[in-house]
Amino acid sequence: MSFTSCLAVALGGALGSLARYLLSAAAQPISGSLPWGTIIINIAGSFLIGLFGTLTLAQGRYPVSENVRLLVMVGICGGFTTFSAFSLQTLELMRSGAMGRAAINVIASVVLCVGAVAVGHFTATWFNRDVRIVQLAIEEESGPAQTS
Repeated sequence: MSFTSCLAVALGGALGSLARYLLSAAAQPISGSLPWGTIIINIAGSFLIGLFGTLTLAQGRYPVSENVRLLVMVGICGGFTTFSAFSLQTLELMRSGAMGRAAINVIASVVLCVGAVAVGHFTATWFNRDVRIVQLAIEEESGPAQTS
């Protein structure tokens, strides 16, 4: 962990947080009974991390430095996506007795975000075309290296 890496994450986090704030404010008019701003942000952030993460692997079509990956994937996406806000909003829906809306919020957020990561990954795989992509175990926290 270097100062440059920490700076990349901090800068990305500031950019992602500002983008989250602006998009949340823009989505306020449509967020009546469900927190649509948060749902949209989580879908977009999930797509971005899937797309960028796959395109920029060392073996990908557009490899970038580790600091650029940290800036975008940990900083921007980490500051932009809002699962902590999602969790709080879901709890508030549950506490207010809106169990159905809470369930819709959970299912829509999780299913659509996993789908967005997959679409981002497959879009990046299409851009990579003939390049064989191998996800490193450290990038795939859930288990051993995967081949696309």
